[in-house]
Amino acid sequence: MAAGLPALLLLLLAGLTAVNAVSTQASCLHTAREAALAAARGVGNEDGAQTAPPGAEVSVSIDGDRVQATVRAPVRALGGRLPRITVVATAVAAMEPGAQEISG
Repeated sequence: MAAGLPALLLLLLAGLTAVNAVSTQASCLHTAREAALAAARGVGNEDGAQTAPPGAEVSVSIDGDRVQATVRAPVRALGGRLPRITVVATAVAAMEPGAQEISG
C-alpha cells in the first residue's frame, strides 16, 4: 500500500494534466478557426483574441489567397515544478471575394 499510493497519485496527476492539455488544444483550435475565418472575411482577428485561452499567442498570416491562423498556449502541468507544455493549433481559410478591399 505504501509503495502503490505514490504511483497512483502520479498517474492521477498525469491524467489530469492530459485532460487539461486536450481541453486547451480544443480551445486553441476553436480560436484558430475563428481568427482564420475573420481574417479571410477582412474583419481582422479581434474575435480570435477574445476566445483564446489564457496566455495564448494568436498569429495570423496572409499568403496570396490563403489565410493561416496559429494559436500557441501554455499548459501548466499539475505538479507545479514540472515544465510547461505548449499546445499549438493551426487553421487555414481561403480569402473571400472582396475581402482584399475591406482589409486593405
